[in-house]
Amino acid sequence: MSRTTVATIHLGALRHNLARLKQLAAPARVMAVVKADAYGHGLERVARALDGEAEAFAVAALGDGLRLRAAGHRQRIVVLSGPDNAHDIAEMQRLQLEATIHHEAQLQWLVQAAPTRGRLRVWLKIDSGMHRLGFAPERVAAVHAQLQAMAGIDPEIGLLTHFSDSEVFDGEQTPAQIARFTEATGLFVGPRSLSNSAAVLGWPAARGDWVRSGGLLYGLSVVDGRSGADFGFRPAMTLSTQLIAINRIGKGERIGYNGTWTCPEDMPVGVAAVGYGDGYPRSAAAGTPVLIGEQRVPLIGRVSMDLITLDLRTAPAAKIGDRVVLWGAGLPVETIAAQAGTISYDLTCGMTRRVLFVEDES
Repeated sequence: MSRTTVATIHLGALRHNLARLKQLAAPARVMAVVKADAYGHGLERVARALDGEAEAFAVAALGDGLRLRAAGHRQRIVVLSGPDNAHDIAEMQRLQLEATIHHEAQLQWLVQAAPTRGRLRVWLKIDSGMHRLGFAPERVAAVHAQLQAMAGIDPEIGLLTHFSDSEVFDGEQTPAQIARFTEATGLFVGPRSLSNSAAVLGWPAARGDWVRSGGLLYGLSVVDGRSGADFGFRPAMTLSTQLIAINRIGKGERIGYNGTWTCPEDMPVGVAAVGYGDGYPRSAAAGTPVLIGEQRVPLIGRVSMDLITLDLRTAPAAKIGDRVVLWGAGLPVETIAAQAGTISYDLTCGMTRRVLFVEDES
């Protein structure tokens, strides 16, 4: 077998995580967020694994909804960015996708499109403080009335918002956003959706009727200093490779590009077949751990395109061909993300085409 970096996707973990989300979110229902190719885990793969369990999927764009329908999935699918142009509306109706409406231009497209293939389900997005997409609270009543007056729109209009820092469990921004959303939507009947993954964990008042969870579905956390496992979730991806060389390097010798790490003594240095060409972060600092068997050993020197170098002084039994785990069970991806100055989502979404994806039922 050729030398490869392998991303193992644990289908059992995905199912466990969805069940855990349902338990935490009850009585709200769960939209399984599968945007960004299911956070790097594979859109069709994840949807197939959850087909009997997920009541609805949420995607970023129309193309993802098309892929899910082409794969035979009949669940509700919410397109979180809504239509990108007037022509998208007829396609959304054809595919029975639900459109998030967040901008004045989309209202004009709905008028121009004059939907005729049944009624289009829409979600009205309120900007409660994220200031990215959504109508200002003072515009919500007028927009809601405009949508209700359109013959091609389903009369049950959903209401949603998005939190900017719900992972800060003692912060002031999320309660303020909840209050703005509640005030702006208080007169309307329709399903509410406020919570992302972090809000499911930290803000029970934001349950609403539907939660939209992505990160936790894959066992990922963006709560500072915490991993998904800390909240009862299992990592759905294990990234691994092999040890392809072990060299004895003398005291005072420098390792890798630009010699950023110097050997403090004569020592064994391992070389593993992974690098930023596979999606492993180039910004990972010296000291970032990997697993060889049960032993954590630190990265030394710079991450290169195809290779990393490892301090093997604490793993004297390591040998060429040993499996090296970059993240997964026993080594949370959040740990690697922190060392690289980013978040776990960035790493799982960043796998490149040369990574071999395999499925496992665990």
